Amino acid sequence: MKNTKKKLIKLSAAIALACSQPAFPANWLMLQGTEPDSSAPRAKVWGFIQAQYQNDSSDPNGTGGYIPPKLIPPNLSTQSAFNVNRARIGVRGAGFPLDGKVNYFFLAEFGNNGITAPGDRNVRITDASITLNQIPGARIRMGLFKTPGPEEGLQAIHVFDYINFTTVMNQLMLERFPNRTYTGNNNPVTLPAPPALGAFTKSVGAFRDTGVQFFDTFKVDDWEHSYAVMIGNGNGLNFGDNDDNKDVYLYWSSEKVYGGKGGRRQGIKMFAWSQTGKRYLDNTDDSTHNPQEFDRRRAGVGFKYLKKPYRVSAEYLKGEGMIFVGPDKPTFDIKPGNPVGNGENGEASGYYIEGGWYIPGSKWEIDARYDVYNRLTSDTPSPGGAIAGKTFEFEFKTFTLGAQYHINKKTRINMEIANRDFTAVDFPAGAGPNGNLDGVDKRYAVQLTHIF
Repeated sequence: MKNTKKKLIKLSAAIALACSQPAFPANWLMLQGTEPDSSAPRAKVWGFIQAQYQNDSSDPNGTGGYIPPKLIPPNLSTQSAFNVNRARIGVRGAGFPLDGKVNYFFLAEFGNNGITAPGDRNVRITDASITLNQIPGARIRMGLFKTPGPEEGLQAIHVFDYINFTTVMNQLMLERFPNRTYTGNNNPVTLPAPPALGAFTKSVGAFRDTGVQFFDTFKVDDWEHSYAVMIGNGNGLNFGDNDDNKDVYLYWSSEKVYGGKGGRRQGIKMFAWSQTGKRYLDNTDDSTHNPQEFDRRRAGVGFKYLKKPYRVSAEYLKGEGMIFVGPDKPTFDIKPGNPVGNGENGEASGYYIEGGWYIPGSKWEIDARYDVYNRLTSDTPSPGGAIAGKTFEFEFKTFTLGAQYHINKKTRINMEIANRDFTAVDFPAGAGPNGNLDGVDKRYAVQLTHIF
């Protein structure tokens, strides 16, 4: 009996260690809720803390006002801040010895971020799911969990190689949900101590939804093929549904495995995914709850390669409908009521390419990433007025240079500098939206992560 307990303890430690390594081309579908049959612990408590400091060197507009890209999220009230941006604790395991093919996963967020900051919530459940592994070729997961989608969103955040998301991931995929009734856009704010600029009252989607997913992995020689089909509420972290519509998520990946297991596996992975659904939005300023229905579509392809000491990955993403245009614009419109700057019917696309070098014989890792996001690419030119013939298409370019120092297998420090170039492509410098975007400059960040 004692030997059995020792084996279980060692196995649970190995699982935790595999999930705590730097982000390799792992199979994220299989690293949650698929613990080894009849050998996983009944309850494994785990979690992580991320504490950070960020400083934004951007300049205000001509009248001393600041817009969100020039302020530190999630509170958007300063250009320099320390923050406990994530503090998550959870429990996972299986029903062993009753039934090792039934796994569960529970996780809660106590940090200060887009999940908890709206409404000043102190804690929010981010994951609560049950996985049934009885059917060969069709595992079933039900509850609240990460949706199958882009690698940057699907991978575990505590092993993410950067501090901040790419702009395309932050704006196109980290979904914001409309307020129940019309809420006007916020104007730029002045420092010090302004009110919070964000106008959304609900938590970000956090790449999660409540629903049911069928998924599995098939191995052919040294290749591993995975699929996932999910149907969800399309309501983010909320357990219930806010309308009668359902989102459909599709995912496929094929990976040539070079060696290793779990989060430490090396190989090259190619993947494709799509998400389709509908959202309700009230963007009529008439003091009445009269939302309209809009389509929301997202799709993308990408790859990730790791063979130490090198890592390279890239993704291309495209979206139609419900295009987020800023935390200060809950109407999803740059100029509500005008035919331009329309996010609810808009289109957008973007990509990133990034790489890393694990310096041999050291605990250091060097990272570099370039990302581009083109927002409202389908915007219709204004027929008249001061912006006649112009659109509100935006181009966001960011080059991030970072470094990681792995203190030990569960503790590391990230450092990065992001050089940003944000512009409204149809306007000259200082005119229209560029009057606020001019002056967006470097953002510096340091983050300490510990997994327990």
